[in-house]
Amino acid sequence: MIPDISAEKQLQNNTINLLKSMGYKFISQVDNVNLRNGKLGEVVLKDILVKQLQELNNFEYKNNTYPFSSKNIANAIASLDESLNEGLMTANGRVSDQLILGNSYQEELIDGATKSFSFKYIDFMNPENNVFHFTEEFTVSRTIQNETEKTRRPDIVLFINGIPFGVIELKKSSVDTEQGISQMIRNQLKGEIGQLFKYVQITLAGNNHSPKYATTGTPKKFYATWEEDTNKQLEKLVINRTASKLDSTIYSLFNKNRVIQLLHSFIIFDNKIKKIARYQQFFAIKEIVRKIEKLDNTGKRGGGLIWHTQGSGKSLTMVMLTRVIKREILNSKIIVVTDRKDLDRQIHSTFKNSEIEAQRAKNGRHLVSLLQSGKSVITTLIHKFETVAKEKVVLNDPNIFILVDESHRTQGGNLNRAMKKVFPSSCYLGFTGTPLMKKEKSTISKFGGLLHKYTIDQAVKDGAVLPLLYEGRLVEQWVSDERGLQRRFDIISRDLSEEQKRDLARKWVKFQRLASSEQRLEIIMLDIDSHFVKNIKNTGFKAMLATSSKFEAIKYHKLFEELGNVKSAFVISAPDSREGHENIDDDNKTFINEEWRKIIKKYGDEDRYLEKIKDEFIEGDELELLIVVDKLLTGFDAPRATVLYIDKELKEHNLLQAIARVNRLYDGKDFGFIIDYRGLLGNLDSALTSYSSLDGFEEEDLVGAVVDIKNEIAKLKTFYSHLEELFKNVENKNDQESYEVFLADEEKRKEFYEYLSNYGRALKLSLSSDKINEIFSEEEISAFRTKMKFYSNLRVSIKIRYHETVDFGKYEKQMQKLLDTFISADDVNQLTKLVNIFDEDFDSEIERIVGDNARADAILSASTATINEKMESNPAYYEKLAARIQEILEEYKDSRLSEEEKLKHAKDIRSLLMSKNTTEKNNYPESIRNNKCAIAFYDNLGEFISGLIKEDDVLEEIVIKVNNIFNEVSKKPDWTNNSDVTNQIEGQIEDILWDLEDEYKIQFENTDEIIGRIRNLGINNYS
Repeated sequence: MIPDISAEKQLQNNTINLLKSMGYKFISQVDNVNLRNGKLGEVVLKDILVKQLQELNNFEYKNNTYPFSSKNIANAIASLDESLNEGLMTANGRVSDQLILGNSYQEELIDGATKSFSFKYIDFMNPENNVFHFTEEFTVSRTIQNETEKTRRPDIVLFINGIPFGVIELKKSSVDTEQGISQMIRNQLKGEIGQLFKYVQITLAGNNHSPKYATTGTPKKFYATWEEDTNKQLEKLVINRTASKLDSTIYSLFNKNRVIQLLHSFIIFDNKIKKIARYQQFFAIKEIVRKIEKLDNTGKRGGGLIWHTQGSGKSLTMVMLTRVIKREILNSKIIVVTDRKDLDRQIHSTFKNSEIEAQRAKNGRHLVSLLQSGKSVITTLIHKFETVAKEKVVLNDPNIFILVDESHRTQGGNLNRAMKKVFPSSCYLGFTGTPLMKKEKSTISKFGGLLHKYTIDQAVKDGAVLPLLYEGRLVEQWVSDERGLQRRFDIISRDLSEEQKRDLARKWVKFQRLASSEQRLEIIMLDIDSHFVKNIKNTGFKAMLATSSKFEAIKYHKLFEELGNVKSAFVISAPDSREGHENIDDDNKTFINEEWRKIIKKYGDEDRYLEKIKDEFIEGDELELLIVVDKLLTGFDAPRATVLYIDKELKEHNLLQAIARVNRLYDGKDFGFIIDYRGLLGNLDSALTSYSSLDGFEEEDLVGAVVDIKNEIAKLKTFYSHLEELFKNVENKNDQESYEVFLADEEKRKEFYEYLSNYGRALKLSLSSDKINEIFSEEEISAFRTKMKFYSNLRVSIKIRYHETVDFGKYEKQMQKLLDTFISADDVNQLTKLVNIFDEDFDSEIERIVGDNARADAILSASTATINEKMESNPAYYEKLAARIQEILEEYKDSRLSEEEKLKHAKDIRSLLMSKNTTEKNNYPESIRNNKCAIAFYDNLGEFISGLIKEDDVLEEIVIKVNNIFNEVSKKPDWTNNSDVTNQIEGQIEDILWDLEDEYKIQFENTDEIIGRIRNLGINNYS
C-alpha cells in the first residue's frame, strides 16, 4: 500500500508554520546540514552556540566587564559534548546539569591574576536573551551502522542557543500515536542517535488528535497527554484552519516562556530515571507559587490543599515544589510531615533519589537538632513534634514551608496543635491522594483553601492510572449450605483437567469437615488460588491479599504454602504493636509470637524484613502473592500488582487507599482488579456513596473510583462482532484458506491483529470472572471460545504465509495464558520463530504448509522480506526481483497462472536470491564475479550506460575504477560522516563520467542521479 505522504507532509507544514508564529526561527534541511559542516554525526549548531555564549556570558572585575576568552568558549562547548561510553542516560544527566547549573571557568585577568567565574548556556532569568530555532528532517548518523540504515531523521528538532532540546515525531491521523513513540524510543537505543538525545529534554510524538509527550529515556507507558485551554492564544497563531490537539500541545510545551520554566524546574532525575512534570503537577506548583510568593498583613504566606489522586505522582510533586521554593525564596526551609514510619521512609527516599539532600529525623530530639542547625529540607513524623514543643522550640519564620502528606489524617488533635505551636508563622501546604469526606471539608479552610485538584476520573481518562474493575464474591453464600459449596466447587473446577479436578475434590472433602470459621479461610484460599493460577500466574503480574489480622495473614500464608500453587509471603508488624482486629490476635498470641521469632531469626530486624519482602515483590519473580494487614495498604507502589483480594473490613480513606495499590501502570496491564470477599460494595449497582463503606464522601469526588466488572464483560460481544464484521465477505466460512487469501492485504491483516488482541483480552477478562454467566449463556460462551481457537490458528498460519514477525507485544503472555487455561491448548497452533530463505529449515517449514498457493505466498513473502532488507545494497537488481514478484501475484490473481505454476515461479525467485547471496553468477565479468560491491556497481551503472555504450568491457573498466575509489576512501576513519571525503568521492565519479562523454561522444542527462546512486551504493556496501 502506498503511504499517504501528503497527509504527513501537510501535518509537518502546519507544525512548521505554528512554530514560526511562536517566534522560533526556521532552519531548512539543507541549512541544518551546512550549519554542521556536513558532519551528520554532530547535532549542535556550533556557530549559533558560540555567538550566544559570547553574548550571554561576561564577568566583572574591578568595576569593569570583560568577555570570556575564546578558549573558554571552546571549553564550554566541549564540556557539553558528554561521552556516551557510560550510557545515554548518564550522559544526558550530565548535560542537563550543565544546562541548568552552568559551569565555571578560570580567566586570566588584566593584572596577571586568575579567577573562576560562572558561565551559563541558557539565561533562565531573562528568557528573551535566548534564541530559539527549529528545523525539519534533521538527519543524524547512527553510532552503529548497518548495510541499510546509516542515519535516522527526526521530523522536527528544536534548539535553544544552538543546543537541541526538543524532538517531535509526527504521524498522520490514521496512524496510532504509539508508532511515533516507538520510533522515538528506538532512536534512543544503543547504536542509534544517542548523540542527539543526550541533549534532549522534551520529546513529543503523535498525530493531530492524540499527541503525547515525555523526556529522554521515558518508557512508552509513561508518555502523557497535556491538558490546557490554549484556544485564545492559538486563534491568533493558527490561521485558515481549526487548531488541533497537536497544535495545543506544541504551544503548551514549547512556547518560549513555558520551555524555560520546564527546563529549569520541572524535569528531574528520580533514582537515575528522568521524569518530566505532568500537567497537573505543573499547574499545581504554579498555583502554589502564586499563593506563597507574597506575605499577608500578618507576615504570613498563604497556604492551601492539593488533592491529587493516588498514583498520579504526588511525591514527585512535593520534590519539584521543593526545588522551586528553594530557588524562588532565599533561605527557605521545607519540612515534609507524614504520620507513618513507612511513608516517612518512602518520601525521604524519593527526595534522595531526586538528588535533593533531605535529613530524616530519627526521633524527637534529633528533629530539634535538625531544626536548630538550619537544615533546609527535613522529613519527619508528626508525632515527633510533641518532643519539639516540650523543648519550647519556636521557629517564627514565614520562610519555613510545612508539606503535610495525607493531611486529612493529621489536621486535628494534640499533634497538629504541637506542630502549629512550633511553627506559628510557617506556610502550611496539605497534600492528599484521596478525596476529602464531607466532614473533613473544613480541612481545606485550615490550610487556606483548595489550591488544585486532580480527580480519580481525570487521572483514569488521562491514562495516568488504570481503571479498577470490581467483583464481589460473597463467601457467606458459599458456606451457608452444601448446595452452595457444590456450586462453588463447580465454578472453581470449571476449567481444570480431569486429574486436577480429582485432586481438588480430595482437598474439598477435607475442607468440608472443618469448622465454619476455618471453612471460610479455606474456601477463600482455594478461590484465590484458582483465580490466580488460571489468570495471573506466569504472566509477570502479581497480587495482594488484604486480611483482618496478623493471625489470618499467617494462616492464609500457611494454607497457600500447603497447597503449593502460589508462592506467598505475609507482612505484619511486631506482635506488640496494634494492627488489624486485635481481639482475633489476642486469642492467638503464642502462634503469632512464634512466627515472629522465625521472621527475626531469618531477617535480623523488622525493617530488613519489610524491605526484603517489598523488594522481592516489586522486583523479583518468585514471590507472587503478598498478604498484608495494614502495612503496605497505603503508600506502596508495586506496578506489577494487578489484583487486590479483600478479606477485611475497609471503609472511607482506607478503602480508597487500599484499592489504589493495583491502579499503577505496567506493560500489558489494562486494569486493576478488586475481588471483594466482604461485600464492601455489594453488587455495585448503586451510587458509591450509597454503600456504608463510602457514604461519607461526595458522589462527584468518587466518579471513576471503581467500575463493575460486568460493564467490561458486556463489551466482549462488541469485540467479537468486530472480527465477524471484518470477515463478512469471506464466502466459505468453513475454509481457512479463504480467510488466509482474504488477509493477503496488509491493512486487513493489521486490522485483524488489532481486533484479535482486543477480543482475546476481553475474553480472558470475562472468563476470569464468575459474572460472565450472568451476562452470557453457556452456548454463547462456548462460541466465544471456539472462535478464539479458530482465530488464533489463523493468526499463526498467516504469520508464516506472509512472513510477518507479529505477536501481541506486551499482551503476548496474557494471550498465551488465555489459550493455555480457557482454550484447548492441544488444538491451538503455536507461534514459532520465522525462518528466512537462507535458513536450512526453510524448506521443511514450507512443506508443513497446506496447499500450493499458500506455499507460494510464504516463499514470496519471505523473499520480499529479504529483498527489502538488501534493497539499498543493490537497488537495480532487487527492484527487478520485487517487480517480478508483483507480476507473479498479478498473473495469479488474473488466473493466468495455476497454483502449481505460481509455486514454481516462487521457487525460482528464491533460487535467484540464493545464488545472488553466494555471488555464483557466470553472467558477470570474471574480474568482479566474487566481489559483491563491484557487482552492485555493475548492475546499477549498467542501467545508465548500457543504452549509450555497446562495448561490454567498458562497463567492467568503469566498475573497477569506481570500486577502487571506495576501496581507498573506506580506509579513512569515520569517512561516511566526513563531508570532505563525500565531496572527493563525488568529484572522482564525475571525472569518470566526463571522460566517458568525451571518449564516446555521449551526453548523460542525469549525471547528478548517477553520482548520487553510486555514492550511496558505495556507502552502503563499504561502511
